[in-house]
Amino acid sequence: MSELTPITPDSKSAEALDSVVNNPSEEAIVAGDRTAKTRQLLGMKGASPGETSIWKIRLQLMKPITWIPLIWGVVCGAASSGNYTWTVENVLKVAACMFLAGPLMTGYTQILNDYYDREIDAINEPYRPIPSGAISLTQVITQIWVLLIAGIGLSFLLDVWAGHEFPTITAIAIIGSFIAYIYSAPPLKLKQNGWLGSYALGASYITLPWSTGHALFGELNSTVVILTMFYSLAGLGIAIVNDFKSVEGDRQLGLNSLPVMFGITTAAWICVLTIDVFQGFIAAYLLYIHENLYAGILLLLIIPQIILQNIYFLRDPVANDVKYQASAQPFLVLGMLVVGLALGHAGI
Repeated sequence: MSELTPITPDSKSAEALDSVVNNPSEEAIVAGDRTAKTRQLLGMKGASPGETSIWKIRLQLMKPITWIPLIWGVVCGAASSGNYTWTVENVLKVAACMFLAGPLMTGYTQILNDYYDREIDAINEPYRPIPSGAISLTQVITQIWVLLIAGIGLSFLLDVWAGHEFPTITAIAIIGSFIAYIYSAPPLKLKQNGWLGSYALGASYITLPWSTGHALFGELNSTVVILTMFYSLAGLGIAIVNDFKSVEGDRQLGLNSLPVMFGITTAAWICVLTIDVFQGFIAAYLLYIHENLYAGILLLLIIPQIILQNIYFLRDPVANDVKYQASAQPFLVLGMLVVGLALGHAGI
């Protein structure tokens, strides 16, 4: 058939296609339902309402998908200590520390945020457990306190296990829980300010778990804390990505997230520049301390992030925020481990 040959649609084929589109197969419906339920359980965007199991609802409130970066931060901290060895005891220590950073402290933070964001979620994500009425506010408050008390209790046990004279891990847990509170709750509600809120979130995802992992196996020092706080400026960019999904609700309720303050396009550029530039500065620091191989690896890991930013995020940050994070964040978190290994190797 030549390029100029007209194509006449066959009416039977069109009817068949219409039947498939309008009457999807049972398998397709089941698959879609499973996907929606999985997204719901993990606390992801695009979930479906209707869950009745109180334990699944409680897990959904804790947003398990958000635990991963903090669990990874613990690994990076253990690596940067330079003292981690593969013994049974150390594996158990790391596992306990991961449980502290993920389910307990991040779970506490996410539920606290959902509690104070219930009006915004009623606009942006009405399927969430609180605005949908799937769980009562009394049950939510109880879960917040249980996770907070369990988190601080476990952090103290880790201090004892590590033989700390000063309860460093407990102090980090208390600081983190306080930051989580002022991030979500009035009167401060840091998330109302795009810069402060995003940085507080970025630091919570990088500095706090990293410092915890480092303190568990080594001596936490000012260099590690300052460096991870600087690294958290790249985390600020990751935090901004999360603001695009709620821009309409934020705008209606007067929350000054960066997409609201600067508009979608400008905020998207601020987001990607902070992610890329500050990783570049960390690579420069690794060169400065003569960890050239690790610096080169980190720079190579920034390249695919830039490519994926152009392919997905900068073209439509509202529609592609989840897709971008799923494809680009693995390179960022691998870069964090590279930095942790470099610091451990250098004896920082």
